[in-house]
Amino acid sequence: MPEKKYHRLLLTGAAGALGSELRPLVPDYAEKIRLNDRDPVKDCQSHEEFIAADLGDMEAMCALTKDVDAVVHMGGQSREGAWADVLNSNIVGMYNLYEGCRKNGVKRVIWASSVHTIGFYPRTEIVNPQSPTRPDSNYGVSKVYGEAVAQYYWDKYGIESVSVRIYSCFPEPLDRRQLTTWLSYNDLRHLIGQCLWAPSVRHTIIYGVSNNPAVLIDNRLAAHIGFHPQDTSEIYRAKVESNSPEPDPKSDVLGRHGGQFTVDQHFDD
Repeated sequence: MPEKKYHRLLLTGAAGALGSELRPLVPDYAEKIRLNDRDPVKDCQSHEEFIAADLGDMEAMCALTKDVDAVVHMGGQSREGAWADVLNSNIVGMYNLYEGCRKNGVKRVIWASSVHTIGFYPRTEIVNPQSPTRPDSNYGVSKVYGEAVAQYYWDKYGIESVSVRIYSCFPEPLDRRQLTTWLSYNDLRHLIGQCLWAPSVRHTIIYGVSNNPAVLIDNRLAAHIGFHPQDTSEIYRAKVESNSPEPDPKSDVLGRHGGQFTVDQHFDD
């Protein structure tokens, strides 16, 4: 393991599913860790501190990012929801986070973007980081906004960012679609670690998918990150296929990158 690169890292969404998986990783890269979530984080270790802060509160976000070298941002609205919730957490909150980083001299932000930025692409089309966005939901629109903020703060203020377009990150694939979209927790930790350690990332968009049989993404433009997924959904194929019915081949749920989000009705209706 390389020598620690950072003095203090901030991990938002630390009580959530992905934040909980990343929490044991970050001590490899930093001497101290600041944890944040709306829910309390229990059992803080000697190298950890917990600070509660609402992403929608600018003053709180400026305090949260003080004396921080880099941010791993897993917080915010994690799925489609009411517009007011998406707006506060993923749009106002994203701006507040980057403003806190700008004012406090934070060097790098790694954050959870989403497949739903490009959800309306047919699965017959392989996407890369330069594919024009095609969001499939309010949530997807908020992640497109987040990527635009990350690009803006790199171009104008020199804050490096990695926007990680996560597909389906669970302990194991839950359905037939996830046999191609699955990202294992082990590969998630490897990916975030590489984003923290890479010498230069500028603003990089990278897709978070394990080494699954069907190829949906092309990460060659993000090769400098050094992400080489090791896990594959293939070991779960028999289990998944026995527990789920054969899908309609004409359904957009399987036919588009964004799956169910592309067919759901407007959330606020």
